[in-house]
Amino acid sequence: MSDNEKETQVAEETQNTQATAESNTSNNDERRGRRNNRNGEGRRGERRNRREENRENEMLDRVVTINRVSKTHKGGRTFSFAALVVVGDGNGTVGVGYGKSREVPAAIAKGQLDAKKHLFNVPRIRGTVTHPVTGHDHAGTVMLRPAAPGTGVIAGSAVRAVMECAGITDILTKSMGSATAVNVVRATVDALKQLEDPEEIAARRGLSVQEVAPDSLLRARAEGIAEARKAREEAQAKAAKDGE
Repeated sequence: MSDNEKETQVAEETQNTQATAESNTSNNDERRGRRNNRNGEGRRGERRNRREENRENEMLDRVVTINRVSKTHKGGRTFSFAALVVVGDGNGTVGVGYGKSREVPAAIAKGQLDAKKHLFNVPRIRGTVTHPVTGHDHAGTVMLRPAAPGTGVIAGSAVRAVMECAGITDILTKSMGSATAVNVVRATVDALKQLEDPEEIAARRGLSVQEVAPDSLLRARAEGIAEARKAREEAQAKAAKDGE
């Protein structure tokens, strides 16, 4: 074989190798693109995942208590842990969950998932509840009363965890039943679920809001709305200034 024929053969082999590599690269890109589209990992999927991560990061969680549970079997005794967890966004949404596992972190994680499944909204006026209410659960009884701005959360550790996650900053509470954390927390949740807005009560009675709610409550709600609007405008102005 002459030198020219050898050079021609080497050039053809090089071209074939390059074409095969380019074909494999394009096929891999196509498969990767189809996989990303199927899994929602494109731009739209990334934005959705980012929003979900931000929402999860914004959620507050408080571990109220962790109990060790023992169970006796024929082969011996086994131990597990039960965690009572409160989850909320600090802006009127809260939930309570209970998780069990043989490891403490796993029990807390299960409690957080259970709490997120039972989230509910709490009516508020300027960081306090709308009206006095008493909640019951088994032997637990908890009374909640509105408080003036600056009062703070006057409550025990179990009730305080629920109030912090719900975004209630001023309230008077009293536990009048069982001191067990589970009963106290569930009684607090029962009380919060009994809260109603003035509009709901007025609609049920067929009256106007002014006829149902006292003037002090209506003034407090108007002041709260004005404060929230002012804070939102200041935040928007600050964000615009930082963007410049």
